[in-house]
Amino acid sequence: MATLREVASYFRDYKKVAIFSIGSSSLFEIIDLTVPYAIGQLLNVISNQPLDRALQQGITAIGSALNYGNERGLAIAILLAIVFVVTVVRAPIQPWISSWFHWDIALRARRDHKKKTAEKILSLPLEFYDENNPGRIAGRVAKGLENYTWTYPEVAGQFIPKLFRVLGIFVMILLIEWRIAIVFLISFLMILWLNMRELGRIIKEEEKLDRHMENTDSRVSEIVTNIKTVKAFSTEAKELKRYQQRIDREFKVVDYSIHLSYVKLLTQERVFVESCVFGILGLTLWATISGHISIGHFITTLTISSMAYAELEPLSTIAEVFARRYASMQRFQEFMALPIGVDAAAIVPPEQTPRYQFTGKVHLDRVTFGYEESRPVLQEIDLLIEPYQTVALVGRSGSGKSTLVKLLFRYFEPNSGCIRIDGQDIRSLDVAGYRRRLAIVHQEVDVFNGTLLDNLTYGNSIATMAQIEEACRIARVDEFIHLFPQGYYTVVGERGVRLSGGQRQRLGIARALLVNPDVLIFDEATSSLDYESERSIQLAMRSILGTRTTIIIAHRLSTVREADKIVVLDQGRILEVGNHEELLNHGGIYHRLHRLQETGELLA
Repeated sequence: MATLREVASYFRDYKKVAIFSIGSSSLFEIIDLTVPYAIGQLLNVISNQPLDRALQQGITAIGSALNYGNERGLAIAILLAIVFVVTVVRAPIQPWISSWFHWDIALRARRDHKKKTAEKILSLPLEFYDENNPGRIAGRVAKGLENYTWTYPEVAGQFIPKLFRVLGIFVMILLIEWRIAIVFLISFLMILWLNMRELGRIIKEEEKLDRHMENTDSRVSEIVTNIKTVKAFSTEAKELKRYQQRIDREFKVVDYSIHLSYVKLLTQERVFVESCVFGILGLTLWATISGHISIGHFITTLTISSMAYAELEPLSTIAEVFARRYASMQRFQEFMALPIGVDAAAIVPPEQTPRYQFTGKVHLDRVTFGYEESRPVLQEIDLLIEPYQTVALVGRSGSGKSTLVKLLFRYFEPNSGCIRIDGQDIRSLDVAGYRRRLAIVHQEVDVFNGTLLDNLTYGNSIATMAQIEEACRIARVDEFIHLFPQGYYTVVGERGVRLSGGQRQRLGIARALLVNPDVLIFDEATSSLDYESERSIQLAMRSILGTRTTIIIAHRLSTVREADKIVVLDQGRILEVGNHEELLNHGGIYHRLHRLQETGELLA
C-alpha cells in the first residue's frame, strides 16, 4: 500500500514552484486578516478609544514626518489605505501567483505522468497482462491521473493556505487576549482531530470500494471484448444480473456507509462549531465589559474567530474529497511501482539502439525453463538451427512449442542453459536491437485501428512503397487489397474487424517481411483458418522458405511437410528430429500424429 509520502511524490519535480505558490497563497490568506483588524481600529478611532500602541506610534511618526496635525484624520486615512491595498490592489495579483501556479503544476504533472505511464505499460512483463485485462489497467490509470489533477489545486491552493490563515488568526487573538486564544486553539484542534480520525476510518472504506469498482469496470471490459461469445450463448440476462448485483452492493456501501458517515461527520462538526462560536462570543463580551479589550478588539476578535471556525467546513469538505480520491491515487502509485519485466527493452528510438545483423544461426543449448521453477515446461532442450534453415516445431498442446518462442524473444529467461544467435548469448545483446532482427506471425494477428498502410508499416515506418508492394505480393495481400475502395488507405476498424481471418494473417506476414528479419517465426499461423485461406497462407510461406531462418509452429502437419527439419516436442522434451519422410518412416509420435490427422481425428 502506497504511503502518503509516496502519493505526494507525484509532484516531486515541481517542488520549488509548489513551495513558492503555496507560500504565496498562505501569505495572502494571512494578509487578509489585516482587514478586520483595520476595521476594528477604525471603530476605536470613531468611538474615541485608544489605538494599539504600535499603530499609534506609527501614525504619530508619519504625522510628524508630513507635518500633519490632524492625527485623527490621518489615522482614518492610513487604516483605509491598508484596507485598499489588501483588497483592491491585491485583487489582480493573487490569481496569477496562486491559481495560475496551482493548476499549472497539476497539468504539467499530469502530462509528465501520462508519459511515464505509457513507458510503464510498455515495460511491464507479459504475465501482468495475462492477469489484468485492458479495462482494469486503463481504469486504474485514468482514475488516478484525474484525481491527482483535481486534488492538487484544492490541497495546495486552499487546504494548506487556510491552515496558515487559522494559525495567523490564533496569533492575532493571542496578541489581543491570550485567554481567549487558548480556548480558541483547544476547541479548533479538538474539532479538527475528531474530523481527521473519522476521515481515516472512511478512507479504509473508500479503498475497499475502489477495488470493488475496479473489478466491476474490469468485468464490463471483458463483456465488451467477448460480446460475440455473450450473444452466442444468450447470457445477456446472466451478465446483466451479475452487473446489477455489483452495482447494488456498490450503492449500499457508498450511500449507507460512506455518504452517511460524511453526513454524520458534518452534523457533528456544525454542532461543535456553533457551540464554540457562541463560547468565544461570551468570552469576548466578558473581556470587553471587564475592560481587558477595546470595542475595536471585540469586533476584531469576534470577526476573525468566526472566520476561523467558518474555515472548518471548507477544510472538512476538501479533506472529504481528498479521502474519496486517496484510494485511487494509492492504486495509481502501486501501479507505477510495479517491477518492470526482465524482457523490458530500453524505450529509445531505433536509431539509438545497436544495429545487429545475424546469419540466423540459432542454438538452444540445454535450455530448461518453467513459469514456476518446480514445474519445468521445457527440459534440457538442445537444438541447433542453421542459417536459412526452415525448422518446424510440432507436438501436442502444452508440449512447450510457444514457450520456446517466448524464450527466443526474451520474454522470459531460461532457468538454466542459454540461447545463442550466431554464437552470442542473446542475454548479452541489447533487447530492442536484438528483437528488431526477429519477426513473428501469431495465430491471431494483432491489427490496430488505422489504415492498411499503417498496419503494414508498423514495424518499419520508413519502408518505401516498392518494398510494401513486394511484401504484399509475397504474402498475397495484393489478392484482396484492391477489393477495398481506398486500397492501402482503407481503415480496417477496431482490431481489424473489416478483415477476414485469412486477410489478417496475410497482412501479418507482409508486416513481418517489411522489417526484413533474420529469423521469421510462424506461430500456429494457419490453425484457425478455413481450407482456402490456409492454402493461401501456405503458398505465401512457401515463397519465403530458404530466404531466411524460419521457425514454424503448427498443429496442422500439412503446413510443415517442406521444412528442412521437424522437431517433435512432448512434455517439454525433444523426442524426434528429422524431415517429413524420415519421421514417417521412423514410426514414432510424428507418424501417429500424421495418421490421426489423415483420418480426421483430433490431436490430443
